[in-house]
Amino acid sequence: MCGIVAYLGNRDAYSIIIKGLKRLEYRGYDSAGIVLFDNKKTLLLKTKGKVEDLKSKYEGISFNSGIGMGHTRWATHGVPNDVNSHPHASNSEELFIVHNGIIENYNELKIMLTSNGFTFKSDTDSEVLINFIEFIKNKHQLTLSDSIRYALNEVVGAYSIVVIDKNNPQKIIVAKSGSPMALGIGKNEFFVASDVSPFLEYTKDAIYLEDGEMAEISLEKGIDVRKIKDNNKVDLVIQQITFDLEQIAKGGYDHFMLKEIHEQPKSIKDTLRGRLLVNKQIIRMAGIFEHEEKFLSAKRIIIIACGTSWHSGLVGEYLIEEFARIPVEVEYASEFRYRNPIINKGDVVIAISQSGETADTLAALKMAKEQGAFIYGICNVVGSSIARITDAGSYTHAGPEIGVASTKAFTTQITLLTLIALELGRGNGNLSKSDFNKFCIELEMIPSLVQKVIDSCIEKVIEIAKEFKDSKNFLYLGRGYNFPIALEGALKLKEISYIHAEGYPAAEMKHGPIALIDENMPVVVIVNKQRHHEKIVSNIQEIKARKGKVIAIINEGDEAVKAMADYVIELPNTSEQLSPILNTIPLQFLAYFIATYI
Repeated sequence: MCGIVAYLGNRDAYSIIIKGLKRLEYRGYDSAGIVLFDNKKTLLLKTKGKVEDLKSKYEGISFNSGIGMGHTRWATHGVPNDVNSHPHASNSEELFIVHNGIIENYNELKIMLTSNGFTFKSDTDSEVLINFIEFIKNKHQLTLSDSIRYALNEVVGAYSIVVIDKNNPQKIIVAKSGSPMALGIGKNEFFVASDVSPFLEYTKDAIYLEDGEMAEISLEKGIDVRKIKDNNKVDLVIQQITFDLEQIAKGGYDHFMLKEIHEQPKSIKDTLRGRLLVNKQIIRMAGIFEHEEKFLSAKRIIIIACGTSWHSGLVGEYLIEEFARIPVEVEYASEFRYRNPIINKGDVVIAISQSGETADTLAALKMAKEQGAFIYGICNVVGSSIARITDAGSYTHAGPEIGVASTKAFTTQITLLTLIALELGRGNGNLSKSDFNKFCIELEMIPSLVQKVIDSCIEKVIEIAKEFKDSKNFLYLGRGYNFPIALEGALKLKEISYIHAEGYPAAEMKHGPIALIDENMPVVVIVNKQRHHEKIVSNIQEIKARKGKVIAIINEGDEAVKAMADYVIELPNTSEQLSPILNTIPLQFLAYFIATYI
């Protein structure tokens, strides 16, 4: 994914765009660029590297402009370098584009354009798209809006784009299909961004474009939204942004990831607030309550997600099957949408996404809805595409997540799935009243236990991080509810430190990975005293027999593992079903501190 910011108004566009790109850098950070317009003059600035590199490279350059757009890139087509950085210009250098997404038929378009005399500087699909728009505009003598509409009806893939014609820079064209795009409405000024964070300090009024929509924005006429397919006008729905600038600031922390790890006690508490009513011995969730019969009568529940959200879905599978005895399948959305899955009427499909804009998850949801499934969304961003397309759903209330690696979104997703599993188990009678109340009481304690873990484990994790920061490979092992946490821990390390790591079910270690274990291999083992303890102790013995270094996440009082492991992080005791939330905290810290010490 990539980050897009555009501005049209009377302020200094450069400063607004630079600041906005910094807030969107979690969406991509291998190159960045800005183009500014003043009448027919343009200033194009771009570089390989982060937004700060762009700022430093062009420090001292002055260009008075109230119109421009910028981009921070996560490379898909073409390596990260200055040439492949956005924005891209058409051959005439009159049209400029920033693009988030992938144009799947770009090669066919490129061959056609080449045969018509077009040349290309970059390896990107985005440069192909802007030249395809120019080709149509010139061939058919169309307006820019009509040229973009015509082109987008011919392309295959996902995109959010901003296009500006330097000969008429007072007009910005924005279009979306599968990638997020928000429009901010100020007083005689307009903002465009991949999420609302770049314009939070200027306006709380936002429009979220739907898939298949494009907007023409000008100071003279305002915002005109139309369908890409048929040019039909779309009524504007202005929504109020519910969070403020302070929530997306670092708040004194060195990095957003560290801040968001520390925010988890609050975010989990916010997720539980108003839903878990222990004194009344009930769980109150409107989305579940109003459709509970659909869940309880479902022959199966299908959870679809990507990345970290997929891992939370795996925990949800364990919880729902144990508490409610309803069959659950967990699918990668990116595979589900392409493999012609069997979806029956009466199936319940739960989509999990932090942003609510994950393209593969959205596409899978649409397919499931068309085939008659009841679809339920779990996401963090109010008014996001998944929130709008689903039949019902629940927000995690984690607050804005800016860090590249998801942390508080993950633990709040698990919290929400725990609530759903408990309510379904209570609703169909599989969970006794006493067990339901017991788990509810324990769940209410989780925020304070998470705070205890944060306070107690940092120094130990820093010690471990310093010791293993130069390791080339890590292995993460877990059983039962904590197998998905092993996967998540490995993913965090890969994402943040670029160290290779694999998560495995502990019992599967002997089926291949054991051959890799030696004195240079750190193995993170997540141990729970309640179930599988003897089995996982045997796994640790196998690791030690091959001189592997064991980093154990254990419950307080687990003297057996404490005596065997090289490093131990002790966590408060809770039931195995709720332990994934606690066990993931030191793994988040481990990834963060290894990355900062490399």
